Amino acid sequence: MSAPAFRRATVADVDAIAQLHAESWRWSYRGIYSDAFLDGDAVAERLAVWQKRLSEPEPGAFTVVAELDDAIVGFAHVVLEDGPPLGAVLQNIHVAPGCKRRGIGSRLMAEVGRELGDLRLAVWVREDNAAAQAFYEARGGRRTRHELGGPFADGSRAPVVRYEWRDAVTTNPTFLRRRS
Repeated sequence: MSAPAFRRATVADVDAIAQLHAESWRWSYRGIYSDAFLDGDAVAERLAVWQKRLSEPEPGAFTVVAELDDAIVGFAHVVLEDGPPLGAVLQNIHVAPGCKRRGIGSRLMAEVGRELGDLRLAVWVREDNAAAQAFYEARGGRRTRHELGGPFADGSRAPVVRYEWRDAVTTNPTFLRRRS
């Protein structure tokens, strides 16, 4: 297997990112999002979101994709915060189910860190998403807040926790840790 390449997403990536996002949700969010949403409108909902994100980007927002053999196999979307503690929020990070546990998620985190420099990085994750929490904790994320989140894409609301890193500098070795 060749090594993935990383680059900024463009509007030409909308379909591939939306499909991957919905596929990732179907694979890893079963029991977290409603089955009716996952089996129904997830792709259409993600297409609308990604079309807007990439054709009309918010100031300070960016998406990094991981490509392998000319296919997008992962992505991370980040938005700069507009209030305290001032930094950036990782809105989404997903890796194709068949490419998990190959370091792509860790590399996406490192690429985000490279883009952010010394800004703080945070992510909100649903409390019932144990796999995501383990991923962030293995990469040095520290739980800092807990609240009710949503509404989520499927219309639900649920408790969420915030993980933070003091800085997103790519020399931070915790971004590149792999779970064993």
